[in-house]
Amino acid sequence: MTSRERARRAVSDYVELPIAGLMNRVGLTPNLVTLIGLLIAAGGAGLAAAGEWWMAGAVALFGGAFDMFDGALARMTNRASKFGALLDSVVDRVSEAVILFGILAYYLTADNNGGDAALADIGAALTYVAIIGSLMVSYMRARSEGLGIDCKVGVMTRPERVAAVGFGLIAAHWLPVVMPIVLGTIGALTAITAVHRLIHTARGISSSQD
Repeated sequence: MTSRERARRAVSDYVELPIAGLMNRVGLTPNLVTLIGLLIAAGGAGLAAAGEWWMAGAVALFGGAFDMFDGALARMTNRASKFGALLDSVVDRVSEAVILFGILAYYLTADNNGGDAALADIGAALTYVAIIGSLMVSYMRARSEGLGIDCKVGVMTRPERVAAVGFGLIAAHWLPVVMPIVLGTIGALTAITAVHRLIHTARGISSSQD
């Protein structure tokens, strides 16, 4: 078992399952939890667009953590379904894009609100790169699994991206240059991850044909 798998197991045992049990007791359904997570992301995006960096970061991290509970609740209550899995995947993509869109909206208006115009231009460009990179990583996994090949490899998967954006927003409240650095890092590492997944899938296809 890898260190990532051990950490994932610990989070499941000590965080996901207890909170999922609480959600079950108050009557929440897995799909409702998924949609609540989307609303949380939308709130974080609004805060980011308004330049409330640290609050946006805190909400983004909370939304990312909240996203863990729908799957745990579905398994606990035997409500796992193909539609629920599809809805969760779609909402994950939308939630991530919404947060990044909020950051982009801020940068597009920052120079009109007394911000650094050069930093805003760089931030806007890097936000776009981060959005494309994030979508490509997710697309590579979906396409690979559609071909019957498990594809979770890579250094910049969704949990890492959510954490990077959340903590980046918090730090950028005091040091604005942090956010472009975080976005650039996400862009670079998602490109590497997408290529990694492409190579992994190509090898899987080759092996299945041998």
